[in-house]
Amino acid sequence: MILVTGGTGLVGSHLLFQLLQSNASVRAIYRTEKTLSKVKQVFSYYTDTAEIMFNKIEWIKADINDIPQLQSAFKDITHVYHCAAFVSFEPSDYKLLRKINIKGTANIVNLCISFNVEKLCYVSSIATIGHHANPELLINEKTEWNADYDNSIYAITKYGAELEVWRATQEGLNAVIVNPGIILGPGYWHSKGSSSLFHRIHKGLPYYTLGITGFIDVIDVVKSMLLLMNSNTKNENFIVVSENLSYKSFFTKTANALDVNPPKKEAKSWLINIVWRLDWLKSMVLRQPRRLTKLTAKSILSVKKYDNTKFKTLFDFQFIPMDTTIKNIGKMYLRDLKS
Repeated sequence: MILVTGGTGLVGSHLLFQLLQSNASVRAIYRTEKTLSKVKQVFSYYTDTAEIMFNKIEWIKADINDIPQLQSAFKDITHVYHCAAFVSFEPSDYKLLRKINIKGTANIVNLCISFNVEKLCYVSSIATIGHHANPELLINEKTEWNADYDNSIYAITKYGAELEVWRATQEGLNAVIVNPGIILGPGYWHSKGSSSLFHRIHKGLPYYTLGITGFIDVIDVVKSMLLLMNSNTKNENFIVVSENLSYKSFFTKTANALDVNPPKKEAKSWLINIVWRLDWLKSMVLRQPRRLTKLTAKSILSVKKYDNTKFKTLFDFQFIPMDTTIKNIGKMYLRDLKS
C-alpha cells in the first residue's frame, strides 16, 4: 500500500488522482475535514467520477508531528510520497516552518525505517539548490548550497528536511528527492501557494520584474515522482523544471490567458526595496501578515536559470510547455469564477 502525506495539497491531490488511475491502493493523511473538499475539486477537473475516486482513498487523520497517529498510518505501507510541507516566507513563522518541514520530515523518514518501507519520494524545492555568481550559468543538482547566503527561512527549512532524508539513506532507506520550480496547477486559487498567482493576476497587477526562475506544471511534478519511484534510481535528487521564465513573461502569459491587461510597468529594485520596508512597517503597526519580505523581494529580482538535463536524460522526458500549462489553468480558473 502507498502512503501520501500532504494529500490535500496541490501536489498531493494530483498525485492521488494519478495513483488511483493506476488502481493503486492508497492511504492519505489529512489534518482537517474542510481540506478534503479541495481534493474532490481537483479530481473534478479531470473526471466526472470525482466522488467515486475520492472514496477509494483510505483517509487517516494525522499530524506529521504526532507519532502515535503516524504509526497507525504506516501500517502495511510499502512506499511513501512525502508531500506535506508548510510554505511561508514570514520570519515570524520560522519556528513553525522548522517544526513541520524539518521535524515532520524526520518523523516520516524515521517511521519509514522502522516499518521497512521500500522507498520514499520527498518533494523539496529548487529553493534548496545553490546558485552561481554569474546568473547566466545554469544551476544543476551539483551546484552547492551556500549556508552563508541570505537564504529565505522556507529554503533553510526545506534544506534541513533534505538533510533528514539523506541521513535516512545512510541508515538504509531508499529515497529520491524532486526539486521542482514554481509549481503551477488549479484549484487552490486563494491559498498561500503558487496557484494564487492566477487570482492575483486576474485582479490586476500593474508591475512586473525582470527576475527569472523555473516553472513546472503540477502534472509533470507528479509524473516525475511516479517515474522515479517506479525506477531503480535511489538516493539521488532531481531538478524538475519545464522552463525558465521571467516574471514579466509569466505575468503577461497568464494575463492573456485570463483575458485581463498584463502589467505595463517594471518594478525597479529601488521601488521593490521601498515596498518591502513599508510592508514591514505596516505589519508591525497593524499586526498583519507580511505580503512582501526582504528575501521574497530579493527573489523576484534575481535571475536564476535551472538545468533539467539530469531528469530529462534519465527518462527521455518531455515537459509540458508553459504556454500550454498557463492556458489550461487559466481556463479552469475562469470556469471556477463563473460557477
